[in-house]
Amino acid sequence: MESELLTPEQITILKILPLLLAITLHEVAHGYVAKLFGDDTAQRLGRLTLNPLAHIDPLGTVILPGAMLLMGSPFMFGWAKPVPIATGRLRNPRRSIMLVSLAGPGANLLMALAWALIAHAADLIPNDLYAAALVEMCKFGIFFNVLLTVFNLVPIPPLDGGRVLVELLPYNMAQKYSRIEPYGFYILLALMFTGILGLFITLPLRLLYALMMSVSGL
Repeated sequence: MESELLTPEQITILKILPLLLAITLHEVAHGYVAKLFGDDTAQRLGRLTLNPLAHIDPLGTVILPGAMLLMGSPFMFGWAKPVPIATGRLRNPRRSIMLVSLAGPGANLLMALAWALIAHAADLIPNDLYAAALVEMCKFGIFFNVLLTVFNLVPIPPLDGGRVLVELLPYNMAQKYSRIEPYGFYILLALMFTGILGLFITLPLRLLYALMMSVSGL
């Protein structure tokens, strides 16, 4: 079941399904929890679907992750088209917004666990090539979902962790902090390229990845 049985091109192709599932289910989870609390906007717009075409952002879902996969980048980054949420329709908006925001990273955490459990099925596959393919798919599924879980909990809007923090802060502080959201993407890029972001997410990323890999038995 060694990865040497697979070509680099095959390994790249095997990563596509876990990547699409991770990004798609992250957004579906946001929309589904919003519906539970009174906002069916995502459902009415056809976004509560596992069809990745409904969630694809050309840059964040195709171009950027694809380029990173082809270049063999050790770091993976991507995003889907955000699910629209009408916060004014949510019951108990502050609590609901926090739960809606946490639903995406929560879905990724559950997917990481699911891939870890699926990895055990590799021992039941008699064909070494197929078993190796499943192991590679599971390893990437665990890694990418753990990465999305940790990354999206960074407390900078528009990330999910930033929206949770805004709802936890006192009203005046929340109003001021939420104003950085239009610049959040550029702040994150700056933190990534300077290595500052890595200082904060590397430890939880490694710990959670190690935990999931121990569950997988790989």
